[in-house]
Amino acid sequence: MLEDLFNKVKSRMADAPYRESHSEVNVPKGLWFKCPRCQTVTYEDDFEQADKVCPKCGYHARISAVERLAATADSGSFREFDAGMTTLNPIGFPGYEIKVKSLRQETGLREAVVTGECLIGGERTVIGVMDSRFMMASMGSVVGEKITRAFEYATEHRLPVVLFTASGGARMQEGILSLMQMAKTAAAAARHSDAGLLYVTVLTDPTTGGVTASFASLGDIILAEPKVLVGFAGRRVIEDTIRQHLPDDFQSAEFLLEHGFVDQIVSRKDMKSVLNRLLRFHREGGAK
Repeated sequence: MLEDLFNKVKSRMADAPYRESHSEVNVPKGLWFKCPRCQTVTYEDDFEQADKVCPKCGYHARISAVERLAATADSGSFREFDAGMTTLNPIGFPGYEIKVKSLRQETGLREAVVTGECLIGGERTVIGVMDSRFMMASMGSVVGEKITRAFEYATEHRLPVVLFTASGGARMQEGILSLMQMAKTAAAAARHSDAGLLYVTVLTDPTTGGVTASFASLGDIILAEPKVLVGFAGRRVIEDTIRQHLPDDFQSAEFLLEHGFVDQIVSRKDMKSVLNRLLRFHREGGAK
């Protein structure tokens, strides 16, 4: 009996190199998408054709600023503002310049937000799109300045503003200068509102921290994509502070809609038509 067991172990050891060399399947990168919410695996091509929306749970995956503009602005209508504006290293944070340079090469962006003017269904609009690939779209001095200038241009030319938010919050590599952008962008949004102009915020995954605490929360109309994360502090921090367990859907778009923070949840495929309708209603109402 012992001999039989020994032979089995010996046989497994002899087969081990063969099994190890043949156990790894060579799957090409980019072939599959795995939903971070429901873990459903989908062909990447099918996922792309579905506007990067999970076919099972409806989770809207993150998309780049270029993809967002292509899906929102009328073809050929986008004109970028402040394209050459770049960040410095105001507090001498170690390695910050290297990180920013690397991200510029990797993403093709100069900074974490793209702003400009475009047409949305023929409606002239100032638009801003944050891109989470660039330092999680954290709001540094350049991001705050570009958004502020976009509001000021819209106020001067009496145009509506549509901002797609996606951010991890303030960019702490710039210290207090990053936190100051909250007040600066909020003040610019207030001047735009005082002029009687429309500001629509579209919350995408994730919108957190200082961005949520400033211009992301100040839209006249606040839209959100389905199942996106929106909040200020992290869930664990809040639970540790208040010593209570939070609901499972806490800080989701659906939770915020139920509690009055979000006005409407809009799927990606319907976003352009909904924005066009809101912009048209505002313009026609103002004219009357």
